[in-house]
Amino acid sequence: MQVIINGEARTLVAATTVEALLGELGLDHRKVAVERNLEIVPKSAYAGTLLGDGDKLEIVHFIGGGAPSADSPVAEDPLLVAGRCFRSRLLVGTGKYKDFEQTAAAIKASGAEIVTVAVRRVNLSDPSKPMLVDYVSPKEYTFLPNTAGCYTADEAVRTLRLAREAGGWDLVKLEVLGDQKSLFPDMVETLKAAEVLIKDGFQVMVYCTDDPIMAKRLEQVGCCAIMPLGAPIGSGLGIQNPVNIRLIIEAARVPVLVDAGVGTASDATVAMELGCDGVLMNTAIAEAKDPVVMAKAMRLAVEAGRLAYRAGRMPKKRYADPSSPLAGLI
Repeated sequence: MQVIINGEARTLVAATTVEALLGELGLDHRKVAVERNLEIVPKSAYAGTLLGDGDKLEIVHFIGGGAPSADSPVAEDPLLVAGRCFRSRLLVGTGKYKDFEQTAAAIKASGAEIVTVAVRRVNLSDPSKPMLVDYVSPKEYTFLPNTAGCYTADEAVRTLRLAREAGGWDLVKLEVLGDQKSLFPDMVETLKAAEVLIKDGFQVMVYCTDDPIMAKRLEQVGCCAIMPLGAPIGSGLGIQNPVNIRLIIEAARVPVLVDAGVGTASDATVAMELGCDGVLMNTAIAEAKDPVVMAKAMRLAVEAGRLAYRAGRMPKKRYADPSSPLAGLI
């Protein structure tokens, strides 16, 4: 039996299903989309959809904007989130800038491929007013809708369902806040929202406290990335509890990214040297005296921290250890 897969002819020795074909090709059916004869095959129908002679299949997946260049220092070490591959381990927000022009310039300087976006009502009084997408294109960057400003699980779920309807995004950032003063996450509501969203087909990156037990629980319910705070949102205090962050990293089987609290480049480097898979920030760049220059500094800091972590630092010693050999000393 002959079929066409992504424009190439392939011979199948016997009748097979979409699910079986994906298995034969070594593809995870959860991470791809399949079109058969110009009609999308729902994932729920993979096991029951038999292929016929002459069928034309398109098998696709989603990727972040841009591809690693051959000479990139991190091209051989990509960030993998929910089956998607990203060159940059720096994620940035889009709020607090003086205007959209500055937003776009800072994001470009940061090298980020994932940008968080909040979901808000359209300005009906002035529909011609410029929007973020006029300056930061979802064709160039991976938009990560978030639930900033939500204080209950129901609010967060509703917000992300609207975001998916608007843009088709299923990779999302969940945050459910506990109070306006600390902006700490309400972990009871966060867990409740995560369970609903995952059942609804979302890939959930979740903002959480630096509690290793709760972080593991979020992973167990199916979150694709754990994002413990380094310090309160917008505080710029840096990593306040490196011990807990390290414990979360050691126990996790999904990416761990510090989210919130970074104030300057050294904070980002510390997070990466701890073994974090990435860092998400907004205020540290947007409220710098020169956001574009700070964005570049953050890009370099994240890259340096990752390389240092991979290299493995020297052991700390209690006493001096001369670097020059003593043999042959005059």
